[in-house]
Amino acid sequence: MTIKDLKPALVFGIFDQITKVPRPSKKEEKIRQFLLDFAAEHNIAVKTDAIGNVLMSKPATPGCEQAPVVILQSHMDMVCESNDKSFDFENSPIATEVDGEWLQAKGTTLGADNGIGMAASLAVMVDDTLVHGPVQALFTVDEETGLTGANNLGPDMIGGNILLNLDSEDDAEIFIGCAGGVDTTATFNYKRSVAPTDYHYFKFDVSKGLGGHSGGDIHLGRANANKIVARFLFNLSRKHEISLCEIDGGNLRNAIPRAAHAVFGVHTSRKEDIVVEFNHYVADIKNEFSGIEPTLELDLASVDRPDFAVDSDTTHNLIYALYCAPHGVISMSRDLEGLVETSTNLASVKMIADGKILVTTSQRSSVESRKWDIADQVEAVFALAGAEVTHGDGYPGWQPNMNSRIMKIASDAYRDLYGVTPAVKAIHAGLECGLFLSKYPGLDMVSFGPTLQGVHSPSERMHIPAVERFWGQLCEILRKVSTLKD
Repeated sequence: MTIKDLKPALVFGIFDQITKVPRPSKKEEKIRQFLLDFAAEHNIAVKTDAIGNVLMSKPATPGCEQAPVVILQSHMDMVCESNDKSFDFENSPIATEVDGEWLQAKGTTLGADNGIGMAASLAVMVDDTLVHGPVQALFTVDEETGLTGANNLGPDMIGGNILLNLDSEDDAEIFIGCAGGVDTTATFNYKRSVAPTDYHYFKFDVSKGLGGHSGGDIHLGRANANKIVARFLFNLSRKHEISLCEIDGGNLRNAIPRAAHAVFGVHTSRKEDIVVEFNHYVADIKNEFSGIEPTLELDLASVDRPDFAVDSDTTHNLIYALYCAPHGVISMSRDLEGLVETSTNLASVKMIADGKILVTTSQRSSVESRKWDIADQVEAVFALAGAEVTHGDGYPGWQPNMNSRIMKIASDAYRDLYGVTPAVKAIHAGLECGLFLSKYPGLDMVSFGPTLQGVHSPSERMHIPAVERFWGQLCEILRKVSTLKD
């Protein structure tokens, strides 16, 4: 069985087309052109704004013209993570495969986040069997690495008061709130020194962690590869003189880092000690993450003497800062049981040009003051270590509205179709809804979608039966809204 055999055929057929179009964040030119070509092929009214967002419009089913306008919203870009570092996300299609009830990609992220939302929106645009009022489909750019599409949405781009965000990841759940977030970066300036000739050099490598979404998966306690590297180096630095030559880990601010490595040297007389300590460390990590990280690998290998080393002061400050920098769940919500309130992700460590090491972190909270509190704590850690620290602009959270009309309609639609009342929740991940609400305060919004697992990692997969329920719920919501008067 392949994706072409899956139901609903219209939705999966469009999703299959989307997987063939490269769409990394900030490089959405090809998927934008796909959308414009799709609109032209099907005679759909379409417009764009200065930032590159695309809006399609479809008139109401005859007799439903007085119904409120419903905006279907999804984002164009996808997180690009691969088990094969040579995979070219800018030019290569995603290869999909069916595994039982799940659709996944072959060694890469699937891009169901948010390709399935795009596919459902486009299916609504072309399915003439549906009953609905006026419908708009908004496709935003750069959700994954900055929310710049939502943040710069053109004036008068959308024209309704009901918005369905199709970017959630759990069947039978409706989301009416989300966390706000802010990125914090720390820059270390280092000097190059000569790598000592009487040292033995190792590469410590952490790989094959599960990773995952730094909002939706942060409560699962998965390994952060950057923290594992930092802890090992910290433990060694208390016993040995270390010459740090290279460090690299993680890629995206909103993904828990699955892999990281460091190249370092110790005096040749300490070579065997390092191997013994590494073996003890591996045993500790395997024990700590038993049942959580089944594929996690730690490796220590001898390497040739590098061309240079990082100066000793920066090495000390960087290792200590990475080791003590907070990561993971900071607090849980007192209002919604099981909801993470505040968290932080030590996302990436990169040696960049001009003698700089850039550390990127991402903070989230459903409480605005707590968001900035944890961001300031991260700043304090790295500032004490001598780094230059900056914060991004951040984005607002979306405060739940328990009196939402569209929430009740969405809940009733699922219950009427499937005999189950969906759970109403808030999500710790960031959604674009907070930004939309800041620009259009009158919006009534919900977010929902099919079940996705392993989002933002190569283990991403989508539950096929849940897609059919997602599509059915979306169509029923549109039908119910078509009976209302604007």
